[in-house]
Amino acid sequence: MASAQSSGGGTELGQFLRARRTQTRPDQVGLTVGPGLRRTPGLRREELATLAGMSIDYYVRMERGKETRPSPAVLDALARALHLDDAEHQHLRELAARAARYAPEPPPPPSRTVRPHLKLVLEALRPSPAYIISRSMDLLAWNPGGLALYAGLADWPATQRNLARYFFLHPTARTLFPDWDELVRGCVARLRSLAGTAPDAPDLTHLVGELLLKSPDFAKLWERYDVVGRKRIQKTFHHPQVGVLTLSGQSMHLEGTPGQRLGVYTAEPGTPDHDAMLLLDAIAPEPAGHRDMKPEQQPHSQP
Repeated sequence: MASAQSSGGGTELGQFLRARRTQTRPDQVGLTVGPGLRRTPGLRREELATLAGMSIDYYVRMERGKETRPSPAVLDALARALHLDDAEHQHLRELAARAARYAPEPPPPPSRTVRPHLKLVLEALRPSPAYIISRSMDLLAWNPGGLALYAGLADWPATQRNLARYFFLHPTARTLFPDWDELVRGCVARLRSLAGTAPDAPDLTHLVGELLLKSPDFAKLWERYDVVGRKRIQKTFHHPQVGVLTLSGQSMHLEGTPGQRLGVYTAEPGTPDHDAMLLLDAIAPEPAGHRDMKPEQQPHSQP
């Protein structure tokens, strides 16, 4: 079973190439398959090497993690042969760059501190549910609706509140999202992309290791090594407290932070979805002392 950790910079590069090769059918790249069974689910190594115009031995060394300095021309040839899209092609380049400068010492985890003015932004966005997450999807700060939208997440200790962990391990998640299968594919693709260029980062290895152990669904998706997830502007929630509501979501990188992102959901005023959003904000538990807070004070965040 794959893990988030790597024994060398070329290992992740090889894993990505192998995953893309085995998931690419010969007919997708213009090859005619002869009669008889193929033991390889996708392209054979020699087929990909030929399509990319390189020796089989060189490609095998890349896939086994023993060739860590492929040239840009080699990477571009592999991307064309595998029909990688722009995001996958860029990920391939990033993996190769990391393999060339691989350092065995894991980097320190990024700061989890949320700046006070960002907490004020969360409060100003009410009644729209909003939250701030880390690069590994830990919930760092939120307004009441931002936490209550993920039904049952508030039951977990603050330090355990992570959206990927919630999607795969919380019993409510599968009923909350009617498109759960598509949602988790995008979630794993995001983590895979991040772990590919920082596989030894402790915040990622801990989360991925836990999910590989506890969720067979996560393990299967992790093995696929998809790095591009489909993002929907609208998301439907079957919420146990306010019913079905469809909200428009937006996620954005917060400038000057260590990979933190702001997530916010909105609905058109006057619609049933907006009414449900208002109700959610009204019934969501306020953090201790929140009702007595002055406007300039900040909302709740993870300690």
